[in-house]
Amino acid sequence: MPGKTLSIVASAAIALSSFTALAQDVNAAGVAAATARAIELDDGNGAYRTRSHRNLLAGRLGVSPVETHRRIEQAFQQLFHGDGQEQRVYFETGANADGPLAYVTDWANNDARSEGMSYGMMIAVQLGKKREFDALWNWSKTYMQNTDPGNPSRGYFAWSMNTDGTPRSVSAAPDGEEYYAMALYFAARRWGNGKGIYDYQREADAILRGMRHHPVVTATTPFRIHPADAPFVEPATPWPSLNNRSEQALAAKAGKPWPPRRRDPAPHAVTVGPMVDEAHAMVRFVPETNVPGSDPSYHLPAFYELWARWGPVEDRAFWARAAAVSRDYFVKTANGATGLGPDRADADGVPLPGWDGSPGAFGYDSWRTVSNWSMDQGWWGKDGRQRTLSDRIQGFLYGQGIDRFADRYTLDGKPLSNRHSTGMLAAAAVGALAATPGPVPDAFLKALWETPVPAGEQRYFDGMLYLMSMMHLGGEFRIIDRPDPGGTRR
Repeated sequence: MPGKTLSIVASAAIALSSFTALAQDVNAAGVAAATARAIELDDGNGAYRTRSHRNLLAGRLGVSPVETHRRIEQAFQQLFHGDGQEQRVYFETGANADGPLAYVTDWANNDARSEGMSYGMMIAVQLGKKREFDALWNWSKTYMQNTDPGNPSRGYFAWSMNTDGTPRSVSAAPDGEEYYAMALYFAARRWGNGKGIYDYQREADAILRGMRHHPVVTATTPFRIHPADAPFVEPATPWPSLNNRSEQALAAKAGKPWPPRRRDPAPHAVTVGPMVDEAHAMVRFVPETNVPGSDPSYHLPAFYELWARWGPVEDRAFWARAAAVSRDYFVKTANGATGLGPDRADADGVPLPGWDGSPGAFGYDSWRTVSNWSMDQGWWGKDGRQRTLSDRIQGFLYGQGIDRFADRYTLDGKPLSNRHSTGMLAAAAVGALAATPGPVPDAFLKALWETPVPAGEQRYFDGMLYLMSMMHLGGEFRIIDRPDPGGTRR
């Protein structure tokens, strides 16, 4: 068995090396010409064509653009440089040969996630914060990217790490890869490309090539992130965190076992492939081939349209198709009465059960889906159905009480929690970019404007969504295609 495992590892390394060489040897001019013949890109009627990003906070609430920018900057300063115990999620932690290192932490779970790291980079490039951008990217490359030849996720970024740079997982989540790539493309256009890991365009191209062309590799656990690391074995009980302590208390009160589930620690085979489902032209939930389906909140057609123009030329037709597929997927997965969509669904849009076997539900990932289709409408303006989707979900939540709707629901609208979350309010407010103008979207804008910057235990996800939503609605989450920080389309 050890010899067989080594053979598989060697084959994986050879396959990955061959793929890299092939990607480097592509005749870019020839492929570009073929791509141009294969697709005709429609620039739509949104900000990409108009070169103007709407400031709904100023336009609909009557506050000045100066006030909206001041609020966005205030939120950035609090979340990135505020009090370390109660306010910020960004922490610098020394330096290496590539410069400063920093991570964004999920405070309540005491880890750093590819999701949050890439969100932090997107915020930084949008707001012109190069030091923070580079420090987050350096930490990501130093600690989170799988480089061990025996790891079938080689090339991908581990989705969860301890803040000391040791792993909590060696597996990847596509939403992190997507935001990394888009933030890097914007950095290349805002600041220009540097050397090494700061050749932003090259790094973004590598991520997108890996997402689509990663070889299918099978190997046996445990795995390492880096060759010199100890093998990673998930502990029998969850890492200490504020959220786990509260969940454990609830489980004890209900007489349920804790932890609710545990992975089998015995060595087992894992097969990892691309992050996209090639046949359906959509992002997968995870690249492990035994886990089916997709996550509607991972679908980012606004990004895919840019990748169809800026990404590796051999893949541009795929991303153009993926943008159209994602627009249809939003419609397929959103409930026809409430507009609520599931955390996971199959390729046809049928909800998949949660990890505990419960029916598909609107959960924490799902908060982001309305932001995704609304950003797409704002940037591209290609799909009139997105107005209906925003009207439907905002109308449902407004009817539940804009200051008290729950943060989890069954898809037909039955509450699954008692918590009202700032992050969900913020994401739903972005729906105003696509919604029919009127009192309901204006109520969401007003509610978000009157909500303070999240602080305390849950400030990570709530805070990241709060800041990015303020940027979307204040016209400061933009398509960056030239180094002009004063322009409406940078």
